[in-house]
Formats: sequence, structure tokens, C-alpha cells
Amino acid sequence: MNSSELLRLVNQMHQEKNIPKEVIFSGIEAAIQVAAERATGNQNDVVVEIDRITGEMRATKGGNKIDPELLGRIAAQSAKQLIIQKIREAEGDTVFNEYQRLKGKLVSGLVQRVDSGTAIVSLGKAEAILPRSEQIPGETHHVNDRVKAVVIEVKRNGPRVKIVLSRNHPDFVRSLFEQDIPEIQDHTIEIKAVAREPGHRSKIAVSSIDMKVDCVGACVGVRGSRIKNIIEELNNERIDIVRWNDSLQVLIPNALQPAQITEVFTYPRLGRAIVLVTDDQLSLAIGRRGQNVRLASKLIGWDIEIMTHEELGETLEKAERWFRHLPGISEDGVQTLIEEGFLSYTDVTFLEPAQLGELVGVDEEAADEMILFAEEMSETIEKEGDPFAPQENAENLESAETGEMESVETDGVAAESTEEEASEAVAEDASESEMPQTDGELPPEASENSQSDGTGEPESASLHPEDAVESEEPALAESSEEANESTPTESDSQTEPTTTQS
Repeated sequence: MNSSELLRLVNQMHQEKNIPKEVIFSGIEAAIQVAAERATGNQNDVVVEIDRITGEMRATKGGNKIDPELLGRIAAQSAKQLIIQKIREAEGDTVFNEYQRLKGKLVSGLVQRVDSGTAIVSLGKAEAILPRSEQIPGETHHVNDRVKAVVIEVKRNGPRVKIVLSRNHPDFVRSLFEQDIPEIQDHTIEIKAVAREPGHRSKIAVSSIDMKVDCVGACVGVRGSRIKNIIEELNNERIDIVRWNDSLQVLIPNALQPAQITEVFTYPRLGRAIVLVTDDQLSLAIGRRGQNVRLASKLIGWDIEIMTHEELGETLEKAERWFRHLPGISEDGVQTLIEEGFLSYTDVTFLEPAQLGELVGVDEEAADEMILFAEEMSETIEKEGDPFAPQENAENLESAETGEMESVETDGVAAESTEEEASEAVAEDASESEMPQTDGELPPEASENSQSDGTGEPESASLHPEDAVESEEPALAESSEEANESTPTESDSQTEPTTTQS
């Protein structure tokens, strides 16, 4: 190979592979030097140099020039393999450095093949993988589909470079906004934070350095023209654009929209915020399966708890009752813990003894004892319930159970009495229907049997219900026979009026 051809190959590889020329020249020199050392059997005095301008190559041993023809075919083949290896290593370094700078940035490529849900994407100079776990839930990819994704991992795997892409990372949403919103590209609008649950919902907080530019309106576009393209790329994922504010009193209500917030309490020591809402706004603030408050917490970086006024009162009362049982704590210490946002024994366990001692005004030894007690009580409450619950609740529970039992017994007695009354009524109706009447008067026997002690009530009403039921049929039969004997016909009534009168 002459000098001009060597220079032409070096320039071609530099342009195609983006490998620095110095790296290529150094690789060729190292390969020829190894081949010359093997051919001469001396590894100390061999020196190979290539002129970077003319491309002329010179190899010497102990100051004497080496004829390339003396190297032989085997040495030349070894030199060729070594040159290829060096170039591949240099190419791998170039790809690694290039995509390491693109980490977290948006790239685009074609799907070459799909293997068990994992898409192999060609990025031009390299291939990358899009694992199933990094794809948006519910989407599928096919060969020759063009996909957009962000680079989340770049690492060396021998001479090759492994590039991992993602479409469910929060940076994917950020990159799409940076690509499609001109105001974000020129830094008029800044993306402050992004929180995402892939395939379902995302929240993105933005702010504007120009008071004349509405950051939310610029991201949405006229009739949603700008945000529409991003939603389509995210497989119709819902996006909430939140106006950023440095004050948590303003930012938290913005992040929890569309729910209406009544009041916000912040506790910086624990990174906790308690948000008060009305009963009708509670479910809206929490969101479906807690999605709204969970994304708002990720967006802000604080732990957000949604409560109603009644729930907050009960929580504070319970916390005060619990903290009073901490060994060696004063009433002021209890109030200090509550004012700092501590609402349970578990919250106390996150403090170091020195921090707790400074907070409640005790030494580290006493604070350590408090923390141990809090850990034990936290486990006890989780397994067995609250041991410090007021006794009134237990008494109320017992009285409620007793009241239920008494009501059940009362209902049983009432049911029995109702059955007795029904039986008596049936017996009376049956007796009256079987006894014949003549001119509105009862037969003498029936009249005598129906007379009472002057109370106007039939004697059968005073019988026990069981006796009345048992004697119902015989009594009816006897009264029927007596009535037939004593009841006169029309002819008798005309000839013997005295019978009727008696």
C-alpha cells in the first residue's frame, strides 16, 4: 500500500465512522509493530512511524530500516486483524461517547425486528433496544415502524455498546415538549418538574420568564393544537399542565386541580403537607385509585395528605393521646411534635436521638428511649390496634350490642303476642259465622253461653290461646246442634210466640 492510498483510507474511515485520524494512525502503527516484532523475534528495538501528512511509513530495528517484504504473509495477516480490532475499538469508543452525551435526550429510529416484545431499533450509527418494560402499556411495535424514545442507559459490552431506550420515562414527556413547543426551545418557558404514570396520566409544571407569555396557554396551543400531537405520541395519555409557583401554598392547589382546596399546612421538617378539602371535593382531590394526589406528590417532592376538617381533628386528637405516653415527655413536648407535623409513632422513629432531644427538650438518652418506645408501639398498633383508645368507645360499643340483643328479644315477644291476637280473631270470626241468627236475636243457648260477668267480653277471650284453638271445633259443633233444636220455624213462631220470647 502506497502513501496516497493509506491517506485516502484514513480519511474515508474518519468521515464514515467519525473516528479521529490520530486514533487510526496509532492503530496501524501498533499493528505493524507487533507484526515486525513477531517476524524478527525481537520485541525491544522495533519502531514503526507513519507521517501524518505524506502517509509515508517507516519501520526500523536498532536504527536499521526493515523491508516490509521480509515480514511475510503471516505477519501481514496478523497486522490486518489487529488493525481491524483497533478500528472497531475506536469506533465503539466513538459511539459510546456520542450516545453518552445523548443520555436523557430524544432520539428517533426504525424498528428492525421484534423479539419477545423487545424492539430492536436502528439509530443509524448504532442499534438500540427498547425493552417491553420501557414501552407504554398497551402499545405494540412492528418492523419498519418509526419510533421516538429517550436514551436512558449506555454501557460497554466488550467491543460493542449497549444502548437502552425508553418511552415510559418522565424525560420522554419532557423531550416531546421541548421538541414541539418553540417557547421551551428558546428558554422563554421552563419545565420545572414532570411526574408520570405511563399510559394513564402525567403532570408537568412550567413557568415563564416573560410576564407577557402565558406558560400554560403556550403549551396547550390554539384549541389544543400543540398538546394534541404530544398526546397522540403518548398513546392518548392524559396530561395536566400545572403553573409553577415557588410558594407551596399556591403550587400545591395548582398541582391538585381540578379539586378545590380549602387550606394547606406545610411541615418542612418532615417534607409533609396536609391539605384540607370539603367532603364533596375529597374524592376529586385524591383521584382514581389515589392517582391525582400521588402525581402531585411526585411533582412537588413533598408527601401530601388529603383530609377533611373532621378527619384532621380526629388525627390530631389521636396523635396527642399517643404522644402523651412517650416516656419522659412534657406537655410542651407533645404540642411541639404536633406543631412540627408528627402525627404517629412511625413519624417519631424517623428522627435521630439528637434531633428528637433538641425538639422536645430532653437529652439524647431520654430521646433514644422515646424512639425505642415509639418503634414498639408502632408495631403493636399495626398488629393489635390502638391500646390507648378511650374507654368510652368500648362502653358505647357494649351498650350498642346490648341494645341490639334487647331489641331482638322485644321483637320476638311482640311477634308472639301478634300471633295470639290473630288466633283469637280467627276463632271469634269462625264462631260468629257458624251461629245462625233469627230476627236479629241469638238462640237462648247461644245467648246464655255468650253472657259474661257483666264485662261485655265473651268468656272464650279469657282462655289461653292454645286452649281456644284446641276447643274451637267441638264448641262450634255443640252450639250448632243446640241452635238447631231451639230455633223455631215460621209456623211455630206464629202459634207459640212464648217460645220466642223466652
